[in-house]
Amino acid sequence: MLAPNANLVVQGIPPVPMALVNSVQRYTEFRGTSFVDWHPNQREMLVAHRLAGASVPQLFRLSGPMADLEPLTEGNEPVTRGSYDPRDGHYLVFQRSSGGSEADQLYRLDLDTRLVTPIGEPNERHAINVWLHGEERAPGAASKPPARLVSSSVPLDRTAEGGKRASVDTSIWLTDPLKPEERRKLAELPGGGWEATAVSPDDRQLALTRYISANESEIWLLDMASGQRRQLLPAAGATAAKASYTPAAFQPDGKGLIFTSDRDGEFQELMRLDLASGAVTRASRHIHWDVSVSSQTEDGTLLAVLANEDGMGTLHLFDGRTVSEVPQPKLPEGTVAQLHFHPATRELAFAVNNSAGPGQLYSLNPASGQVQQWTQAFAPEGLDASKFARQQIVRWKSFDGLGISGLITRAPAARFPGKRPVLIDIHGGPEGQSEFGFNGRANYFIDELGVTLIRPNVRGSSGYGKTFLALDNGFKREDSVKDIGALLDWIATQPDLDASRVLVTGGSYGGYMSLAVATNYSDRIAGNIDVVGISHFVTFLNNTESYRRDLRRVEYGDERDPAMKAHLEQISPLTNAAKIHKPIFVIQGKNDPRVPYTEAEQIVAKVRANGTPVWYLRAENEGHGFRRKENADYQFYAMVLFMQQTLLKPQP
Repeated sequence: MLAPNANLVVQGIPPVPMALVNSVQRYTEFRGTSFVDWHPNQREMLVAHRLAGASVPQLFRLSGPMADLEPLTEGNEPVTRGSYDPRDGHYLVFQRSSGGSEADQLYRLDLDTRLVTPIGEPNERHAINVWLHGEERAPGAASKPPARLVSSSVPLDRTAEGGKRASVDTSIWLTDPLKPEERRKLAELPGGGWEATAVSPDDRQLALTRYISANESEIWLLDMASGQRRQLLPAAGATAAKASYTPAAFQPDGKGLIFTSDRDGEFQELMRLDLASGAVTRASRHIHWDVSVSSQTEDGTLLAVLANEDGMGTLHLFDGRTVSEVPQPKLPEGTVAQLHFHPATRELAFAVNNSAGPGQLYSLNPASGQVQQWTQAFAPEGLDASKFARQQIVRWKSFDGLGISGLITRAPAARFPGKRPVLIDIHGGPEGQSEFGFNGRANYFIDELGVTLIRPNVRGSSGYGKTFLALDNGFKREDSVKDIGALLDWIATQPDLDASRVLVTGGSYGGYMSLAVATNYSDRIAGNIDVVGISHFVTFLNNTESYRRDLRRVEYGDERDPAMKAHLEQISPLTNAAKIHKPIFVIQGKNDPRVPYTEAEQIVAKVRANGTPVWYLRAENEGHGFRRKENADYQFYAMVLFMQQTLLKPQP
């Protein structure tokens, strides 16, 4: 039997047989690579990767296409975000937190000595924002001026009396990472949704995003010398409907700001703001999907824009001066992400995910159209990932006639004839989206167990327009649960699917959804798996980290309002736990700052008290999901065991 490691708390889970581990283990060994940054002067990448035998991903130098990875960071905590010193690349700044707490701290890594130096106040949560452009070395000067980094930070509850704050401010900092003790606060801004996303060519102004909700955000301009700020979009006092605005880049002449917004339609469009007149130009209205600006060349003449086309990421190139689309070459098959121009060579780095593998990195030369592969996804010996089943889009009508869609990966009919059991896997957010890509470990369910996987995009998911995005807000929360009820109806009409054998799972908000399905449709499912899910909205809002609380109130409802509090209590799975009659598996990280572990503990206790079988797995060194391989492996083995004992048995 496989013994859980010392950091795992295991309750109600039967011993995991080594025979199961041996049959499943190879499906835990897929490894991709994520792009992090280009070296400013050399043709090499900074990437994130987990080595064979390692617990967590770290940062590596990739000196050229298909070259060996050179480790840069090390330790027991994952590191996936960093940035080179944009002058010479002599050092890099990276983010790292401890035990899944997401309380990221900033560190400088000197590449010559490998010395690591902390940057910033440890009792705050920090994030890398942008680097200033800086002036070129003056004639006769001994060296270039130092690089200066703009970062943001928010206070943590652990520093507050009583563990909770009534209000939170975001600080914007300017730091020379070589002299962190001289960092300067540029502004202190009300709320937890602020980020600096672009800096003007003269390094005098910052474009700030103020995130209020998935349906509402603002663009502000901050004067770095005075600290004064003014609202650009929407115009202060404007009475137009709520919309989302995200600044991306200043144009090279400093006269225009490139941004995205859904102010003029359902989808996020590429736009240009004339800073003098306030006139706005729409540039991507011909693309009927959400777009985002991922990168801009150093001279500002080319923009890399990512379009979310029904869950598939596609590249579009735009002229940065005219903001008009230009032709681009054909890219490898799959969903595209992580677009970033090299500051010197103008090569565009990008990642591709598809059914055959995760995180494969490429570069595109926009001038010649040449595409070059930099990394190869790793698949374990004996598994031909190119033969994995491909995802397809399925659509169904919900209770009110609204069209809902999702991704389905059907078990191979030749190997698994007849009606197949179904796993419904619901994404988090709720403003997330199930997208095309690699199914990872879930390929075991499909290829070895003959389970068909459905990943729905219920109302409230991103990618389908701002109206669809808001259809689950506040008092409309349970309408998204009814979308899963309609999916169960649809499954019953499919000749290859077994409506009597359906298991529901999900993480974060998807964990709430799995619990809500268990309370509303217990007689129609075989069980559910709740991963770091919300079990009671009021206790969740009271206990989530303070820097997130107001942002989540906009989505779920403000529990300080009596009517809303009563509604949240009424629909919460904990309130309705007596309706859960099928086996339940709850998975949680002890250090989760988003959905506190108490959400898991209370639903486990309540359902167990009702006599329903409950499996509970808690990791003491994890947060919002398991990131350490040894923990994720045990979770996966236990999930397979749970599926064998619930989903794969004929239902009465």
